[in-house]
Amino acid sequence: MRSEGFEVFVPHEIPLPDPVTAEFIFAVDSKEVMSSNAVLALLDGPMVDDGTASEIGIFWAAMQSDPSKKGIVGLVTDTRVIRDRNMIDGKGINLFVRGCIEDVGQVVDKFDKAIEILRTWKSEIENKI
Repeated sequence: MRSEGFEVFVPHEIPLPDPVTAEFIFAVDSKEVMSSNAVLALLDGPMVDDGTASEIGIFWAAMQSDPSKKGIVGLVTDTRVIRDRNMIDGKGINLFVRGCIEDVGQVVDKFDKAIEILRTWKSEIENKI
């Protein structure tokens, strides 16, 4: 994504202080989420990660008053998860989290689909649409 000109924030890439605190993580993560134009949320795993769910909710709330924010793409790539969650009815994905995503974006099962949506939003931002 970076090679295509996207600015990417990955929480796991930030240098951590010693000791790491909840206050530090929240301050850095929430600042980055609030300054983003879009969110790509990885939904793989037995359930959506609670930090990811929080980021989705924070970004959705920010979108309600900030028209520069484009949306959220939820990405599920694990075929076992897709099968278990039956991507049609949302089984296994918390419906509140899925509702936040689908209110302002989409849940997709392939990275190519996610990047296509993000490219469209990036183009709209660059062209101020």
